[in-house]
Amino acid sequence: MAYKDLQEFLRLLDKKGELRRIAAPLDPYLEIAEVTDRVSKAVGPALFFENPKGSRFPVVTNAFGSFPRMNLALESEDLDALGRRIDDVLEMEKPEGLIDKLKMLPKLAKMAGIFPKTVQSAPCQDVVLTGDAVDLSILPVLTTWPGDAGPFITFPVVITKDPETGKRNVGMYRMQVFDKTTTGMHWHRHKGCAAHYRLAEKRGKRLEVAVAIGPDPACTYAATAPLPDDIDEFLFAGFLRQKAVELVQCKTVDLQVPANSQFVLEGYVEPGERRREGPFGDHTGYYSLADDYPVFHVTAITHRKDAVYPATLVGQPPMEDTYMGKATERLFLPLIKKQLPEITDMSLPVEGVFHNFCFVSIDKRYPGQTRKIMYAIWGLGQMMFTKFIVVVDAEVNVQNTAEVWWRVGNNVDPRRDVVIVDGPLDALDHSAPMACFGGKMGIDATKKGPEEGHTRGWPDALAMDPATKARIDAVWGELGL
Repeated sequence: MAYKDLQEFLRLLDKKGELRRIAAPLDPYLEIAEVTDRVSKAVGPALFFENPKGSRFPVVTNAFGSFPRMNLALESEDLDALGRRIDDVLEMEKPEGLIDKLKMLPKLAKMAGIFPKTVQSAPCQDVVLTGDAVDLSILPVLTTWPGDAGPFITFPVVITKDPETGKRNVGMYRMQVFDKTTTGMHWHRHKGCAAHYRLAEKRGKRLEVAVAIGPDPACTYAATAPLPDDIDEFLFAGFLRQKAVELVQCKTVDLQVPANSQFVLEGYVEPGERRREGPFGDHTGYYSLADDYPVFHVTAITHRKDAVYPATLVGQPPMEDTYMGKATERLFLPLIKKQLPEITDMSLPVEGVFHNFCFVSIDKRYPGQTRKIMYAIWGLGQMMFTKFIVVVDAEVNVQNTAEVWWRVGNNVDPRRDVVIVDGPLDALDHSAPMACFGGKMGIDATKKGPEEGHTRGWPDALAMDPATKARIDAVWGELGL
């Protein structure tokens, strides 16, 4: 059953003991972040700050900050189950006979109910502020690290339309609050909204933007998902929640937003206008460098009467985004396997903050296959940002980081098994000599044979024989261990 709104999700967390309410007044400037950081590192509960200083709106953090809560957010027993649902859709074939057609009806009926639909009124527009009433300071926007350039909106669902086709894009990009009516718009050049902005700039036109803060969990997650350009994020959210996302028309811009959002910021970015944004304590665990980004001008703020302000804190892992990133890994693995069927599993370890390391196990069948996999992964959408790819054999558990590095240490000859290439990097990678471009490494940690120039023997990894293990299993309870 899809969550009606963020409030319903929070009530469920409360019921399950996954939420703690904090009545003590704490400052959105660093204090709320420090509490959240300590709790996140301990894989603690979601936090509901009832009395943030300077605002009447409560703040919720760490709502997705564990695997159980991530599963609850996406209404699945586990993340792999969601991946299997995607796989089921990919496996749907044209029915041949009457029986096949009848078997397809339940799946088709479910799919029919997930397309976004428009409603005429919405809770997110209980209160409408325009003109001189627009004031971003009513929001308890957090400053999360002492070196941050200011307060940043960290969970914004940012919506734009292609100026040529009208196709919608939804993404998540941090927004530094400059003053009562303007923020930065930190969209990287590779992202969909940035592409819309470039098209608008070429025409000399402003680009309308809407920002939804705190829709239901599926919508928030969908804004982070690395979807193909032709897949609508709100359609994907509907697939995840198995119910259509309700959208309402904005008051001052020609865009639609999730009707159940807590807050909506409406406005535009002007062509050619830039302002220095950052630094910002980012998910890499370092401050991302200050740079010039477009400026978002707010023409309206709308919100629910009972609005709650959701925020996320990012930094050295593990943090809340750890679990959102792992959800993406499991959900999109079936899509990758469709293109590269020899892949058996993949891990984006949290230590690599999801774009620095990719561990992949394959069913290896021929020489050069590992390099084919490396190059193919670097050509898959946002996987192009991956800095290090490690390829291992199918029996290796890539979810066990220690096991992967053990295989690397034993199976890799650096001269033969390491590939270094140049390519796109994440804009937050400060190690690259140039912004967004630099070196990447592929490491082949699979077994090698004569066809790959390895004429020596290759030993088996140590393992006890099954019969001995079975005998010890049978008497284990008697050993007092």
